[in-house]
Amino acid sequence: MSDNNRNNTYTELIKETNLTYDDYASIDDGNRYELVEGQLELMSPAPSVTHQMISSQMQKKITESCESDFFILNAPIDVILADNEVRQPDLVLIHRKRLNILSNRGVIGPPDLVVEILSPSTLKRDKIDKLNTYANFGIPEYWIVEPKVGTLEQYSLHDDQYRLIDIFQDSEPVTSPDIPCISFTMAGIMERIPSLD
Repeated sequence: MSDNNRNNTYTELIKETNLTYDDYASIDDGNRYELVEGQLELMSPAPSVTHQMISSQMQKKITESCESDFFILNAPIDVILADNEVRQPDLVLIHRKRLNILSNRGVIGPPDLVVEILSPSTLKRDKIDKLNTYANFGIPEYWIVEPKVGTLEQYSLHDDQYRLIDIFQDSEPVTSPDIPCISFTMAGIMERIPSLD
């Protein structure tokens, strides 16, 4: 298939609904997508350097204290929640006892924790759309990190809905009701992030 025909095929797929994971996995046009209720959603351009530094620091801190109990994965990683629902959180934790939900395709089923780091272009998606999706698919804990102020909002699943249970900032130790190995502060993360234009 020529590049032009392939691009036309991808363009047609983007407009379709009721797509499946197989449709999603067949796209190779250089862009990143999520599959939301059977429809492709184009993700914004690559995250900012600040976003990536925060993600890297968080992964490092979580790995230091949790690696013996959890797999800690970072984006891009497909979290396949259903055949028509594929998300790419910034960070994902899966308990090692749940190795069965890992495959070379990605995470198949709800992880123990997902983390999204906000950027202006993803604010609504992360704070509304993904919050609802992650709750609907039974992910026990969801964190939203706000880079501009260095805070972490912690949501816990109760009766199929997320409840904001804490907001961590500065030198307050980040803890988790379900992941006891978590041990870091947002100040410890943010002090390693240079101020960039």
